[in-house]
Amino acid sequence: DNLDIARSLQAERRRLASLQSKALPGVSEAATPGWIRQLVSAADSYVFERLESGGRRRFSVIAGYPWFGDWGRDTMIALPGLTLATGRPQIAREILETFGAYLSEGMLPNVFPGSGQEPEYNTVDAALWFIEAWRAYVQVTDDLAAVARVFPTLSEIVTAYRDGTRFGISRDPQDGLIRAGVPGQQLTWMDARANGVEVTPRHGKPVEINALWHNALRVMSDFARRLGRADEDYEGLAASAADGFRRYRRGEGAGLFDVLDGPDGNDDSVRPNQLFAISLPYSPLDDAAARHAVVEECRERLLTPFGLRSLAADEPHYCGRYLGGPAERDGCYHQGPVWGWLLGHYALAEYRVTSDKSLALSRLEAMSKHLSEAGLGQISEIFDGDPPHGPRGAPAQALSLIHI
Repeated sequence: DNLDIARSLQAERRRLASLQSKALPGVSEAATPGWIRQLVSAADSYVFERLESGGRRRFSVIAGYPWFGDWGRDTMIALPGLTLATGRPQIAREILETFGAYLSEGMLPNVFPGSGQEPEYNTVDAALWFIEAWRAYVQVTDDLAAVARVFPTLSEIVTAYRDGTRFGISRDPQDGLIRAGVPGQQLTWMDARANGVEVTPRHGKPVEINALWHNALRVMSDFARRLGRADEDYEGLAASAADGFRRYRRGEGAGLFDVLDGPDGNDDSVRPNQLFAISLPYSPLDDAAARHAVVEECRERLLTPFGLRSLAADEPHYCGRYLGGPAERDGCYHQGPVWGWLLGHYALAEYRVTSDKSLALSRLEAMSKHLSEAGLGQISEIFDGDPPHGPRGAPAQALSLIHI
């Protein structure tokens, strides 16, 4: 209602200064690069209030602009960066509690329901990222009271994945790994379709799903210990998953299989999903040589200044330019384009195997220039796999932003 532009500008500058002081307490503006401060401001663009029936407002996260809504997977991955790293843990807790209320058969919605709509549960990883988001929240807040309230919900997730739930999701007792997938459904983050056909079905035992499964079990074991509750064999299940995870190793000096036990056997396509076996807090890889091999393969065949290719350039189905009509773009989406959200995971994985902090930080520097190249002050969703890696997709993406 107020059309005083100068006054509005002053108010917005004060609001952004307040956001930055919360995210960077005690750090002077001169001591922080301007592009880092811009990321703090940009992060606020994705947190919004959803008006629910009865007039109640709940915080949630927009996955990207201009055409995405709030999705379970993206929200759980983005939440620590958007809220915890920016000094707003109370918003993080509210989002987690909101999504937790929609848990069904141990699964979190992939598409969060609008008014009068039914949630869609076609995701195998959102619930596992949900447990990891709670771990991050507790690390920042030490709010064990909140964990005690949500612990039955988190336990329900583990039980459902262990015993079986929708879309063929269940634990294989032979190797302790999670399998998932039924015809017509894509359950991992690589879920594009071209003309109704699944481009990357990844049915079987996807590598990042089992890295997340192992991580979730270790988190649950730690929560149980801190709350003084029975372990419920979380440690035993985690040990079994770690043993089974050895099956992903393709050989000495090589990285990991992308999917085990698929319809056509094991998938040895070189993709970035193997990075999560190192970048997550609890790694199922206890062999230093194997960890180095994963990082080296990703560096040599997937790494670009703006993130990691979704498929190595020498693979048969590689697509280096994200162009054309909807069918062409959907068919290319996870077959080569660079995803910005993977850059932070790569930098963290590389740091964990090299202990070289300067090298890890240097991996992020190209993004400082990108902030003025596409969506002003934001980071794009994807980039072409081929140089010069032009920005594509949504010009503002929550996942890309928070992993820098």
